[in-house]
Amino acid sequence: MTKDDSEGMTYAEAGVDIEASEAATAALVAQVGGGSGDYAGLLDIGDRYLALATDGVGTKLLVAEALGDYSTVGIDCIAMNANDLVAAGVRPVAFVDYLAVDAPDETFAEQVGQGLAAGAEEADIELVGGETAVMPEVINGLDLAGTCAGLAKKDAIFPGEAESGDVLVGFPSSGIHSNGLTLARKAATSEGDYDDEWDGDEYETVGEALLEPTRLYTYLLDDLRAAETRAAAHVTGGGWTNLERMGDFRYVVDDAFDPQAVFEFVQERGGVSDEEMHKTFNMGTGFVAAVPEANAEALVEATDGRIIGHVEDGSGVSIRGLDL
Repeated sequence: MTKDDSEGMTYAEAGVDIEASEAATAALVAQVGGGSGDYAGLLDIGDRYLALATDGVGTKLLVAEALGDYSTVGIDCIAMNANDLVAAGVRPVAFVDYLAVDAPDETFAEQVGQGLAAGAEEADIELVGGETAVMPEVINGLDLAGTCAGLAKKDAIFPGEAESGDVLVGFPSSGIHSNGLTLARKAATSEGDYDDEWDGDEYETVGEALLEPTRLYTYLLDDLRAAETRAAAHVTGGGWTNLERMGDFRYVVDDAFDPQAVFEFVQERGGVSDEEMHKTFNMGTGFVAAVPEANAEALVEATDGRIIGHVEDGSGVSIRGLDL
């Protein structure tokens, strides 16, 4: 990917300003306080932590609506929450969903439920309830979000801070996941529509490529703990800048997983620059762990990960000739 057109689409112009969003979140957190933790809120309950994470599916729901297929968005809802707990070193155990609609509809409710059940089974967690709210004056269509609870012994939580000299082990994504869809949707529909034929064998339509569900990383937890992982990053909104959540260091990425074809499609259709792509999307790598150099090879051998870079003194993220 070598698109450097500064006139191309950006996430902010598409409607999502990451910096403004982070500022608003910080303002909210400053007022309400809460438990410690980055990817998850941690509550001390004695010998363990109770951890909570909450997230939604975002504007990926608009693609599902356009295709009339909500069967996978429940997986996204589970994954976006459970993966955040894994990034903290916490094992997810239970999930509760919140479905808000402008009008009740059995068909999409059933499909959403199918996805939630599939995601819960893959993550090995329990669905313990939920809420369906009918709010025609508030919601246009539907919104899907949820909260995931997890438990961890206090010595099992990742420290949350990388160290200079650590090795970065990355794990592949399944595609766009559930972040950056506002930009991806606008790019995809700038010269066509979701039901356009997909140029490849993986999907039938453009919409199907965008709906590929978020990959779950719960299977990694035991191996990440065995590798004495210092910190981990779930690569979501903000793309590769998420690595900076592991501490104030320079993250040098020199062997990331190749982006799936859907990223090239979005970039070419929207004229999106390389920098904007990497600051918005996961670009093929959905989860990254910072581990001691001595433990990196064992983690790679035990999983489907690979060494993608290292941590050094400095700041920012270096990847594919870009400084983010």
